[in-house]
Parts: sequence; structure tokens; C-alpha cells
Amino acid sequence: MRLLFIKLRHIGDALIMTPTLTAVRRQFPHAEIWVVVRQGCEGILAGCPAIDRLLTAAPAEKWNRGLLTLGAEVRLAATLRRQRFDCAFELGDSSRGRWLAWLSGAARLATDGSLRPLNSWWRRRFALLELPVVERKQCHRARKDFLVASQLLAMGDEVPPLAFARERMAEWTGAAVRRPFVVFHPGTRWLRKRWAAAHWVELGRRLVARGFQIVVSAGPDVDEIALARELEVGIGAGTVSTGGRANWRQLAWLLDRARLFVGVDTAAMHLAAACQCPTVAIFGPSHAAYWHPWRVPHALVGPPSAVVSQMRSLSLEEQEQNGGLLTEQVTLADVEAGCVRVLAETEVRGAAQAAGFRAST
Repeated sequence: MRLLFIKLRHIGDALIMTPTLTAVRRQFPHAEIWVVVRQGCEGILAGCPAIDRLLTAAPAEKWNRGLLTLGAEVRLAATLRRQRFDCAFELGDSSRGRWLAWLSGAARLATDGSLRPLNSWWRRRFALLELPVVERKQCHRARKDFLVASQLLAMGDEVPPLAFARERMAEWTGAAVRRPFVVFHPGTRWLRKRWAAAHWVELGRRLVARGFQIVVSAGPDVDEIALARELEVGIGAGTVSTGGRANWRQLAWLLDRARLFVGVDTAAMHLAAACQCPTVAIFGPSHAAYWHPWRVPHALVGPPSAVVSQMRSLSLEEQEQNGGLLTEQVTLADVEAGCVRVLAETEVRGAAQAAGFRAST
């Protein structure tokens, strides 16, 4: 059996697809599983052993497309069509993804019809997941992907955790890291998701006082690197930054060994869940029901519900202009309390890590 999964969304969305791929592999161990994500998302799937072939489509940004991109898309569609897939699953709720699934010529097609009504042409060609309104508002995106695939594949009811296999991690050697440590990931391109640097520094100092080293994770963006450096200097006490040099495999290695992850709602937060790292997630206006850390001990911290509702009533552009609301409304005390609670709940993990560290030195 040959299966195709398409999700042309952001990096974290690609990782959220891995529980479905894991479930498919368990149920159909001899299936050939192909995955298509947009360029730039493939690295975070390096730890998913369920994938046999991983392909990329052009970036979503219109300014980044041209004749070369169009040619690549045509070649991608032709490559997929030659495979004669038994089933193709469009998991990103995008017309571009649905066209690619249909052009693959797969015998059976499935997608999500819950969020946006589809016209009759698509409805005749796809099996559509159509959740009741109440369930739709609370359905995590990992479960939604699983339910789309379950329309054509019998996989039971249990949705696995996110996947990043330990044997596919790569050791981080960029700076001295000692146990126990906490990973911070403060960077995000979205203003509406940011938390004040001064809060990060003070939180880091308080965790250092509890005996933890702080490792600040940063992507390759220059602003993220600068923010990580600011925190590294501000917290002091042996704090280190990845400085934009850690790839997803190396960050997974750090998260696998960390006592706690504290970060905003980004792909790094989902990677922490894939590595089973206890998490404190700082949410802005995003729907936490859809995106919270999946199947890992965690605490969610965000603005009061009235502020969230206010921000969601705005367009994305207006949310960016009012991004300071998150900084003003998410208190240091609330985030610290989340850290203390999750650390207490996962004390056994910390003891096991400490024992393993002593044995290896």
C-alpha cells in the first residue's frame, strides 16, 4: 500500500502530523509513506522514522514564487502521479494542498471539511471530515489530522504523541551544558506572541537560584539571535545560547535532556512535546485548544480570556500592532508558578536524568 500525506503549512504544523504517521506505520508496517511539506519544514521531520520519502513544495509566500517555482511544482505533481498512491490525505486545509492531492491521481482522497465549507467540486472528490461545532472548537490539530486519516484507514482511537526519535538526535557541542538545565525559547517573528525580555531575564535568574542552568534557544533569524544574547548576558550565571547554530536534531538532543522547556507558542514548543520535555507554554491569542503541547506534562500561561477575545476580534495585522497586550497581561508570577508546578509534577524525570548523568561521567 502506498500512502501520501500533504501539509503545506508552518514548521510546527508539520511536526503535529507525526502522531498520524506513527499510527499509520503501526497499523500498516509494510506501507510506503510519502510526505509533502513546504520548503523549510522538512528539518523538523528528521526524527520521524515513519516517513519513507519526504518531498517539499514551494514556500507559501507569493513574493517568493516565480517561473522556477511553477516548474518545480509541475515536476512535483508529476513525481507524485507516477507513484499511483492508494490514498492521499490533505491535512493543511489549503486549496493548494487539495490540488496537489487530486493531481497525484490517488485512488482515494481525504481532507478536513470542518473549518471552511468546500464547494461541490471538492466535496465530490474528497472524503470530508466534518466535526460537530462543539468538538471542532476543542479538537487539537494532532487529533484532527488523525481523524482525517481515519476516514480511509482503520487505526483505532488512540492518537500517539508527537515523534522525534532519540536515535535521530544529534549532540549539541556548541557550548558547555551541565545538568540540570532549562531550555528557554523566547523568539518568535509574531509580535502578538512575544513576552518581554526583562521578564525572561528575571525568570531565568529565579530558576538559576533554584539550581538550574539556562540554555537559550534561538533560530537563525538575526533578531532571535540578538534576543538570545541579551538573555544570556542578562541572566548570567553560566547561561548559554545556541546563537542560531542549533539545527532541529541538535535542539531535540537538548530538549531530550532538559528538565523543563519554557517558550512561546512556536515550533520549538511542539518539538519539546515530541521529545517528552515538560513544558511551560506562553500563549497569546492563538487557540490553545488547537495548539497546546500534545501528550506531555505542561502548563499553559496566557492573558485573561477577555484580552484574548479582544485580540481575536482583530485582524492579524491589527493583532501585530497590538502585540504589547501579551507582554502587559502575562505576569512573571504566573509563568514562574507554572514552572514550579510542572517541575514538581515531573520530579521523577529529574531524578532519572540526574542518575543517568552521574553514570555517564
